[in-house]
Amino acid sequence: MTATETAGGTDTEWSAGPGRSMGAVLVLASLIPALICGFVFAAWLPSAIGRYDAYTAAAPCPAPEAGAGAEAGDCLLTVPFTVDATVVKEHGRGNRFKAVLSGGPAGNGTVSFGDPGPVLAGLTPGEQVTGVVWRGTVTAIVKDGLRQASADEPRDEAQITAGLGTFAGLLAALGLGFAAAYAAGFGGRQPWTWRSLGKPLVIGAAVTCAGVAVPAFVIGLPWWVVPAVAVPFVAFASGQLYRYRRSATGSGPAE
Repeated sequence: MTATETAGGTDTEWSAGPGRSMGAVLVLASLIPALICGFVFAAWLPSAIGRYDAYTAAAPCPAPEAGAGAEAGDCLLTVPFTVDATVVKEHGRGNRFKAVLSGGPAGNGTVSFGDPGPVLAGLTPGEQVTGVVWRGTVTAIVKDGLRQASADEPRDEAQITAGLGTFAGLLAALGLGFAAAYAAGFGGRQPWTWRSLGKPLVIGAAVTCAGVAVPAFVIGLPWWVVPAVAVPFVAFASGQLYRYRRSATGSGPAE
């Protein structure tokens, strides 16, 4: 970069010092969401999809004594449990919904739920309840014709997971963009500031990912629709916002 004299030194000195240092810090900070994005799409998402597919494809165990098969995840074991205790706390901080079950060939212990109904809230210690066990874990309880899924039952929520991974990836890209701007000497100058670009782009990316992931989940669209729609939309919106901010301040790239 050509040195430009200023009252306090040169632009070269400014960008080569604090600018490049801040750029390096932003690159390192961007690694965190980048790693999260990689983990989501390389490990978490495939594992969740595989687990859900295996659960929905599992057949009922041939007999109650096939507890070993249930522990291994080969089938769905339906057995009676005795309710030892329940916890239903839905007021104040930290809602808790749990049941302590015993008497089954597999799955005995504490089972967590996401809400109190329709079965958990009506259970009392000493009652019998039917449980569905898969891979040694209670995935649902049934009583009087009512079924309630446990917190451990595999769910088809790949779209939401993809939304989280997509947002992490966009956050990493934004951080790298600001890192490049700082390294080039534009960081901290309009429009490369948190208020002008950083904050609105972070909020916009979050809203976009949620706005695509939630409808995709409700409608039942494939998970890959989320990044396929959110990424190009955020990229286009980012470019438009950058051009608008730059024209609003009446400045182009620093010279």
